[in-house]
Amino acid sequence: MSPILLRPIREQLEHDRVIRLLQGKLRRRYTVGTNLGDEPEATPVKSAGSEVYPDLVLVTAEPPRRLHGVIEVETGESVNHLEAMAEWVHFAKARGAFYLYVPAGTTDVALRLCKHFGVAVSEIWSYHAVGEQMRFTMTYRSARAAAAAKAAKEARPAKARKKAAKKAAVKRAKKVTKKRVAKKTVAKKVTKKAVKKKAAKKAPAKRTAAARKKLGAKKR
Repeated sequence: MSPILLRPIREQLEHDRVIRLLQGKLRRRYTVGTNLGDEPEATPVKSAGSEVYPDLVLVTAEPPRRLHGVIEVETGESVNHLEAMAEWVHFAKARGAFYLYVPAGTTDVALRLCKHFGVAVSEIWSYHAVGEQMRFTMTYRSARAAAAAKAAKEARPAKARKKAAKKAAVKRAKKVTKKRVAKKTVAKKVTKKAVKKKAAKKAPAKRTAAARKKLGAKKR
């Protein structure tokens, strides 16, 4: 909740709903901390030597864990000069990206406020309800954020190729191991067969020698 704004109940419910939806959507990629009024523990972020409390805090899930960015969700009443000056300016100074979510129809006002106060916003998103669903649309992306998104997009195929190569290497190793095991099995079978064949050849000679010995005993 903004320290300078008391939202109407309807807007507050919508505000909290958007935060929960974003939390569920983004937790697949990040560790998401939220700052809602009904939560016992707050998630602060350092900005210019002080602590601030944006609506959502995004931390990278994979090591090294670092702050990816912060999100502030506004309602119709809170897209104004006071909010931009008291909160957006400080959120934008935190390490990482600053994402601003505002109701549909207020994105132009939000962008003008950001430019007026020098708020380094990474992206501005609009939201609006369609029945029970909430729709999100990106309406602005800074040049820096666009370059970072492009770099990440270009890095994904390389990462996918690396993953595919690793998978292929594991598959080849398994195939080689399988062939080795098969060869050993065949060698064992051949050896076993040779031993049986050799034993079979010796058996008649042993029986003949035993018969001769028995016949010699009878003659005596």
